[in-house]
Amino acid sequence: MKQRIYDSRAQAVVDFEPREPGRVSLYVCGPTVQSAPHIGHLRSVLVYDQMRRWFEATGLDVTMIRNVTDIDDKILDHARAGQEAGGTEEWWALAYRVEREFTAAYDALGVLPPTYEPRATANIAEMVALIERLIERGHAYQAGDGSASVYFDTASWPEYGALTRQRRDQMEDAADSEPVGKRDPRDFALWKAHRGSEPESASWPSPWGRGRPGWHIECSAMASRYLGAEFDIHGGGLDLRFPHHENELAQSQAAGDPFARHWIHNGLVNTGGQKMSKSLGNSLFAADLLAQARPIVLRYFLGSAHYRSVLEYSETSLAEAEAAFSRIEGFLARAAEAGVDLAGAGASGGASPELPAEFVAAMRDDFALPQALAVIHQTVRAGNSALDARTEQDAAQIHAYTYQILGMLDVLGLNPNDAHWAAAERTTALDSLVSDLLEQRSEARASRDFAKSDEIRDALHRAGISLEDTPTGTRWSLT
Repeated sequence: MKQRIYDSRAQAVVDFEPREPGRVSLYVCGPTVQSAPHIGHLRSVLVYDQMRRWFEATGLDVTMIRNVTDIDDKILDHARAGQEAGGTEEWWALAYRVEREFTAAYDALGVLPPTYEPRATANIAEMVALIERLIERGHAYQAGDGSASVYFDTASWPEYGALTRQRRDQMEDAADSEPVGKRDPRDFALWKAHRGSEPESASWPSPWGRGRPGWHIECSAMASRYLGAEFDIHGGGLDLRFPHHENELAQSQAAGDPFARHWIHNGLVNTGGQKMSKSLGNSLFAADLLAQARPIVLRYFLGSAHYRSVLEYSETSLAEAEAAFSRIEGFLARAAEAGVDLAGAGASGGASPELPAEFVAAMRDDFALPQALAVIHQTVRAGNSALDARTEQDAAQIHAYTYQILGMLDVLGLNPNDAHWAAAERTTALDSLVSDLLEQRSEARASRDFAKSDEIRDALHRAGISLEDTPTGTRWSLT
């Protein structure tokens, strides 16, 4: 059975054949690091982690690029708002701090690091070169007001709208820059002239004057730099189809690059029956979710729906995911008690088991995760029945069921015996213990019992844990 994927541009499920036999090139739009990661970010990054793991499990060599947008209007706005409120954090410091929050959340979920993770600010030269090509080809122009801004000329590219199947006259005006100096309100910014209200550090020299890149040109330049003029798959959230991905496709092909062969878009997240958005105040932040559930359970929940469908989150979602995943863990515990070596399969240390045909068929059918998880639970039920019977004839079958389950969990990054999750469990337990002691120390300091406060600090220090008291609380780290 061939690998099948839903191509958003074709609006159909198609056969996937890598451009280069045995290798997959995948570009995924990463975060704009303006504020803390939320459930939508986690869902999206997990979708492409699952796809990557499956490709690798089938023997393909995957080059995955996930960018970081670390210069953007929103980043500058957030930094300015913080400074107006009395803070001193510069825009680049805010971007780096938030980027680390994203990385920590991804690591907690067991998301594999990308092959490369380029930052927009490290690829300015490539963006300038791409804009120059567009000007030379007659598809971009410098602003008519004489500023350093450069716009993509949407009227010059007849295929504009090919990704989302829109006619140009149906499209909304581009809202990524002021309309001053544009030939048409639908033209979008490739280069934004430096404004006096923005810090000088947020601008770079160019043939048109100091400024910074527009949002869309960033991904085109980074994708082609790291994957070449043509690559296999471009992925991202459904909310990026227009205008971001539409504009990426137009400017890249107008510059002469074939660009992505296939486009994949993951569905969004609903909370309480409503689309999640900051304006509604129903955002679910990664830190809060990770505090409510074990990271492996959160990963299970986020990957339980088909990637193209809406993921529904409610107050009971994590409890239901905990119950479902505990049934899998319960069988593995019973199998271990029956003498099965859980380190004897797949990524756990031994030869990879043969995956059930139904699981393979589900993953090849556009990554049908609900059906793949159903196969895991069916195998768990069969394994529990064999354990209940516990005859000599069942012993070999128990081993087979166990290794099949571990193999499927390995593919999905959900094997609880994997070293990553074992380390995460230890860290969670340690954090809980230290947090309790820090709370006792805080209470002691509040009541001016400095002897007890020092005693707790010294005990932690002897255990190899250092403390740092900050205006926002006490931080701890291993020395």
